[in-house]
Amino acid sequence: MYLLGGMCLFKYFLQLVVGIFILGVSTFIAWYEGSAIVEDTFEWEYSTPFTKMLNKDITNGHDISQLDYFVYAVKFQPVFPIIMMMSVLYLLSVTGYYLIKLRKSNWGIAFWGIIGLLMLIVSGFLYSSSIVGDSVIFWISILSGIIFISVSILLWSKNLKYKRTYNTSEM
Repeated sequence: MYLLGGMCLFKYFLQLVVGIFILGVSTFIAWYEGSAIVEDTFEWEYSTPFTKMLNKDITNGHDISQLDYFVYAVKFQPVFPIIMMMSVLYLLSVTGYYLIKLRKSNWGIAFWGIIGLLMLIVSGFLYSSSIVGDSVIFWISILSGIIFISVSILLWSKNLKYKRTYNTSEM
């Protein structure tokens, strides 16, 4: 039994390692693609929200925040930012599944519900965007939010039904 539990733990660990690797590679590529904003002076006004939050004036490309590279990548080359988002969702899913299956606690159900709510909030910020990359991320976030919340509610109701059945059989 211990070996089986250890083997299951290894599967989760392996999935997390692969997910983190994909996240790292896609993050590096998205950052690299977004670094083109340094040369695109026209986009400095429209694609630098993080630099503006820091109240920095952009006089040359090196004044731009590194986070704005990702904004530029989402706007003009969204493939790797989307892969980043999908890998983060995958990592969160594996973590939630681990919390539910191995720990047998309600933390995993609450975890999935919170992630679902956060994804719906993200989709709310991107709702009215006309940029292709933003609209794809909007649909990914709203669908994943609905899925996370639906699974959370389904598992919660299943646990509630199990507890009611278990409690009535003890009497």
